[in-house]
Amino acid sequence: MTHFIECGAGDRRRSGLTGCSLPISESAQACQNQDDFDKPVETPARRGFSISYMGKTLLSRVDPVAQGERAAAEAIVKEWTLYLCPSPLYGYGLDVFLTRLPENSALLCVEADRRLFEISEKSISLSETYSSKDFTKFALIFASSPHEVCVEVIKIWGKRRFRAVEELRLGGGRQLFEELYKSFTAVLRQEISLEWGNAMTLIRLGRLYARNLIRNLSGITDAQEINERTFGSSPVLVLGAGPSLDETLDQLSSLFTKTGINIKQTSNRPFKIVCVDTCLQALHKREIPPNLVVILESQHWNLRDFSGAKGRAIDAAIDLSALPPSALVLNGKRYFFATPWTELSLFSRLYKSGLMPETFLPLGSVALTAVAFALRSGSGTVLTAGIDFSFSLDFYHARGTPSRLERERTTCRTKSLINFNPALREGTFSAVSKNGMPVRSDPAMRTYALLFHREYGGNRRLLDIEGQGVSLGVRTIPVTEAFVVLSGGEKPLPVSCIHENKTGKKAAAAKREKTAAFVKNEIEALQELKSMLKGEAPLSVKRLEELLDFADYLWAHFPESAGSGGRRPQVTDESFLKRVRTEINPFIKRWETTILLMQPENGV
Repeated sequence: MTHFIECGAGDRRRSGLTGCSLPISESAQACQNQDDFDKPVETPARRGFSISYMGKTLLSRVDPVAQGERAAAEAIVKEWTLYLCPSPLYGYGLDVFLTRLPENSALLCVEADRRLFEISEKSISLSETYSSKDFTKFALIFASSPHEVCVEVIKIWGKRRFRAVEELRLGGGRQLFEELYKSFTAVLRQEISLEWGNAMTLIRLGRLYARNLIRNLSGITDAQEINERTFGSSPVLVLGAGPSLDETLDQLSSLFTKTGINIKQTSNRPFKIVCVDTCLQALHKREIPPNLVVILESQHWNLRDFSGAKGRAIDAAIDLSALPPSALVLNGKRYFFATPWTELSLFSRLYKSGLMPETFLPLGSVALTAVAFALRSGSGTVLTAGIDFSFSLDFYHARGTPSRLERERTTCRTKSLINFNPALREGTFSAVSKNGMPVRSDPAMRTYALLFHREYGGNRRLLDIEGQGVSLGVRTIPVTEAFVVLSGGEKPLPVSCIHENKTGKKAAAAKREKTAAFVKNEIEALQELKSMLKGEAPLSVKRLEELLDFADYLWAHFPESAGSGGRRPQVTDESFLKRVRTEINPFIKRWETTILLMQPENGV
């Protein structure tokens, strides 16, 4: 519930209660006398004025109006900042603060008590407005959870509007739910940090994501449908490449060997293995074939993960934004999925054309995406191992992973096998693992761990095997218990739980034709935009705006637009138009290459 308030420094309508004392209750909504709250006082007294509610004094007995104004006048104001005012009550001091607020900052008043929110809603009404037509500087909302606050902030101001969050205290209402209001501020700060982190990623990699997607469209016509991939009720073991993977795999291998089950054969294994691409070589070293490898990385160094894997019959789930050559190394079935990295009209067109594959939340981590895939692909228990989001003083990844192999190859008398650099670089910090041992982590890993908590915390189908990684917010079990869970699948399992692609050659040809038509439409739009920007076609501002919004992948990675929810500069911005112009030719060539690769004789 959101209310936009016109506010200013004009005549203020003040209302209050004189000597109103309400009974204490367990709930903020439990108040016995509604009339006491609604009774207005035309001129609040400068002395002898207070509100007592739930056993707390919310306003001072000595001139609460002046105290609120003084606090607002003394508060430090900053640019590009969202100020959170918990429990504003009658709004004393808000107008003073808003007159001092920079044009690019805003004030959000939050009330977590329904009865007090009704007071604020009726009492806060100021004559002048501080809001322009495209930017609201002040809003009053009711919220009972941090998630609701974040949703309202995005709804009101959009993404990437602010660089910081500060708390503004103008009264005593905050003390009713002090921890809750603290969480509002803390979670907002986390979300803003994530927004800016995502923006920095898009500035650096947004163009590459779009180019990879265009290139990968040439392969979706012959790929399997990802929703046909099912693990049924079998347990699924999701493997990351953290240092704890070594001990977990060694212990599981030993336990299964004693029972006569050979986990090196997928047909004899009572569970499924889904791994991230980085630990593919670690499994190969132990001769353990995964049922599926998840590929997310968009940059070329990802090819190291597939060294020695050429032609191996391993199925792969590939993100549309992943590096295209990564999809060509393995010889198993291919399944494409999408993690929309930002808001693009291109995704909407793919949906409407029936070309958009199954989508997952863009969580940034291949391990989180692998867990999401395992949960969606079956009904059995999902166990995780090697998803540490931390590392030891000596090793960053498990044995057999590319970074460990590189270290082993370059070890000599002057270069130790143990690499302390990651553990000691700037920004790393100490953490406590699930088994109580000290480990190291960094801001990026901490962000992924928080995302894991947020997305999967408390999921009863998800279990984490004990080790040296940090807590993931799900139940942690010892390896012996994990062995029991993994042994509970069907024995023997079929060679594959995958349904064959039922599309057939005719359907694949039809999809190829549909994709080619889609690509040609994209090329025509880019060519029209190019002609208009070069002056070869008549300039129509309306049509220019339509084309810019159509081809938003040309500019979505620009610094002023990345992570902003699709906002772009005006068409009067010459610098913006020149930069768009330089993007057009490379993307036209990319689309043309995609058409060539879809020809049967050039098919991937």
